Amino acid sequence: MGMKNFLVGLIIFLTNTLEGITGFGSTVLSLPFLNILIGLRPAVQLFGVLGWVMAFYIVLRSWRSIIWKEIFFIALWVGLGLPFGMWMFDAVNPEKLCVLLGAYMIIMGFRGWNQTLRNRSGSANVQNGSPRSIWIRIFLFCGGIIQGAFGSGGPFVIIYAAKAIQDKRSFRVTLSLIWVIMNTVRLTNWLMHGELLNREMGALLLLCLPVTITGLLLGDYLHRKVSEYHFRLGVYILLAVSGLFMLVSNILKLIA
Repeated sequence: MGMKNFLVGLIIFLTNTLEGITGFGSTVLSLPFLNILIGLRPAVQLFGVLGWVMAFYIVLRSWRSIIWKEIFFIALWVGLGLPFGMWMFDAVNPEKLCVLLGAYMIIMGFRGWNQTLRNRSGSANVQNGSPRSIWIRIFLFCGGIIQGAFGSGGPFVIIYAAKAIQDKRSFRVTLSLIWVIMNTVRLTNWLMHGELLNREMGALLLLCLPVTITGLLLGDYLHRKVSEYHFRLGVYILLAVSGLFMLVSNILKLIA
């Protein structure tokens, strides 16, 4: 039991440090491991709470850098998909969709990484704002479905936001406000069904909240030290690594 708690705490600390730097990544990176250690449902609900705490802290620190027009656009389309994902969490097993998403994340991560390397200025010639085609709207809607089901729909949003928001502070805090909104909906739903008010979840929160806060503070410090260029490289590398985790973990579920 002691070793399991140590591993859970270590995973939470490392992935939350990464999220403190970039504004995303902790859930999709840690979920495959926490699924093995504590089970899928407790892991998803645990990160619903921890993700809300982390995102709320970032919003409080940097709220002046929020890009509101992107908040309204992203929240609308992700929010439309959220109820479907919350239903899927109980009724459907969407591993095949996650396999496709993982493959796409790897491709987009390497593509963005390569473009950033070729443009040493950190994509300075790209203007804020991406074409808001019907495909972008469908993409964000699918992100809402995965967010509602697993709390890891962020990659859909990251792929859009990495093009639409070039400033690293605005990128991180805008994403964090999206996570606050979405996780508030999910937490409210779980509380209404009495799913978070149990001894097991209380013990997990007591274990994980201190390491979450420690990792977040370290990540916040590192975020201020990283240049725009290296921040963007890190975002795309983390996107590709997250995709690899999602791809492998869901393929293993399908063949099990």
